[in-house]
Amino acid sequence: MAGRINDEDVKAVRDAVPIDAVVSEYLQLRNAGGGNLKGLCPFHDEKSPSFQVSPSKGFFHCFGCQEGGDTITFVMKIDHLTFSEAVERLAGQAGITLRYEEGGYNPSHQRGERIRLVEAHKIAAQWYAEQLATGAEADTGRAFLAERGFDQAAAEHFGVGYSPQGWDHLTRFLRGKGFSDKELLLSGLSQEGRRGPIDRFRGRLMWPIRDIGGDVVGFGARKLYEADNGPKYLNTPETAIYKKSQVLYGIDLAKKDIAKASRAVVVEGYTDVMACHLAGVTTAIATCGTAFGGDHIKILRRLLMDNGSARVIFTFDGDAAGQKAALRAFEDDQKFAAETYIAIAPDGMDPCDLRLAKGDDAVADLVEPRTPLFEFALRQIVSRYDLDTPAGRASALDEAAPVVARIKNSGAQHEVAVQLAGMLGILDTQFVVKRIAQLARWARDRGGKGPAPDQRHRGGAPHQQTGPVTATPRGPALNLRNPVFATERELLKLALQRPELVSPAFDAYGVDEFTAPPYAAVREAIMEAGGAEFGVQDPQDYLVRVREAAPDDAVRAMVTELAVEAIMRRAVDEMYAGEVLVRVRRRAVERRVRDVNGKLARLSGHGDPAELAAVQNELWVLQQYDQNLREHGAAAL
Repeated sequence: MAGRINDEDVKAVRDAVPIDAVVSEYLQLRNAGGGNLKGLCPFHDEKSPSFQVSPSKGFFHCFGCQEGGDTITFVMKIDHLTFSEAVERLAGQAGITLRYEEGGYNPSHQRGERIRLVEAHKIAAQWYAEQLATGAEADTGRAFLAERGFDQAAAEHFGVGYSPQGWDHLTRFLRGKGFSDKELLLSGLSQEGRRGPIDRFRGRLMWPIRDIGGDVVGFGARKLYEADNGPKYLNTPETAIYKKSQVLYGIDLAKKDIAKASRAVVVEGYTDVMACHLAGVTTAIATCGTAFGGDHIKILRRLLMDNGSARVIFTFDGDAAGQKAALRAFEDDQKFAAETYIAIAPDGMDPCDLRLAKGDDAVADLVEPRTPLFEFALRQIVSRYDLDTPAGRASALDEAAPVVARIKNSGAQHEVAVQLAGMLGILDTQFVVKRIAQLARWARDRGGKGPAPDQRHRGGAPHQQTGPVTATPRGPALNLRNPVFATERELLKLALQRPELVSPAFDAYGVDEFTAPPYAAVREAIMEAGGAEFGVQDPQDYLVRVREAAPDDAVRAMVTELAVEAIMRRAVDEMYAGEVLVRVRRRAVERRVRDVNGKLARLSGHGDPAELAAVQNELWVLQQYDQNLREHGAAAL
């Protein structure tokens, strides 16, 4: 039985490794006040940070899931280690030699399984790297890298190595380092042969795959020889330390810059990560032989801390497979609080090829956000239909609407629905908005399982929707404090608290000028109660009537909240009210301009001349109106 670690050594390890230094290897930490730090909890999903670290006390605690403890506890929980394994890992980082009781210190036999497997991979990575740097047989591997613009310094930076073509070179080397055949098979570095373990990777270029803490946990191996009958890329099999759905290549190098810049670039391959980093895009990472999925998102969310300004940029090849990968990524888009974009080089080159052909600047320019991922996904769907025919537009809407309905944020869903209407050239924007809102309600009513089966490909049902009030979210809470909704919120507060400042202009505002469904519901309740004009005439009964006009408790609660919340400007007068009125109206005009431009784009070149002229005229009128609002303010309303 393995010996017990000396208590004094455990204390020395706990004291030597600061808890904030360890935790920050896995998630982004920010100042929480009082000497504490905060971040998104790695032990449960959350959108606002409830996980706190106290460096002075050496403890962490999550106020959401109640997980807590010291540095050792954190490492045990985050990497699923035993107490001894966690202490041994931290001791290795701190350079502390541990003493074991009940039999003395014998690290080769008394370390936990995970520690042994990680150590085997560390030694294997060093050995592979040495083979690439000095081995005569590795000329093919060095030539492969050179052809792609990577010299020896680049190979060393990323730890790239070479596995010789013999049957058991690495296996014999690791045996000489004290590893048993059982450990070599469990690690995935060796596999069973006819006469015992043999090397899993032979005659291949080797990329070490590290976890977020920097430990090598697996390898990606690229075929170099025609005689090799294996796949082009061969990865480590699933082991106790390697789960392909839970690792990201390059995360150990990129994590600090991802947290600092609130930006991550997801590329498709190992050489693409190398090309991006060498071109100065040091936030690039890639999956390892699997599609980008939920577990990968969890890793990035902890680093991005769900910052509202955070961005995730996906780069995919421009071919059909790349487009399919982009659409697959969009399916998980809503698990991010970050904005997601797609970047595809005009000629379809990946970052590695682009760097070779056009240099580092071209790679850096490629990953500057271009197209929102949702827009790309919708355009891919819409492009499959003939939008010049009513049937084509209806079919495109049938396929695209359920995609938009999956967007959880109701405000964002509304905005995307408006853009979809523009893409399709459907002038009745509210028809599209209402249809999508209804599909979203059906999905929520069915527990998030998607639209009702009998409505998924039908166009008639959306006519049953009665109005924006029914779009009040019943699922995850909408962040109404989002700056995009701030002006709408302020106008409603003015209409409820100071109706004399916004009447009669406010009563001419349509419900669709309020993009957050809860705010649209409040606007409709005010209208049902007689509008702001009634508030001027009978201020005593005004709020009571608005609350009574609300369709449900949620809207009534919102009316009360807006009626008591302080208006943002201390000195509230007609000038300020006019500014708010104009901002809301101009945003509505801007949305309509986008719709009309979409219609114009669809008609250009092959549309009916009369219809094209009518759309151009509408665009001109909108632009003139917007200019009047800019120049004359509320007087132009």
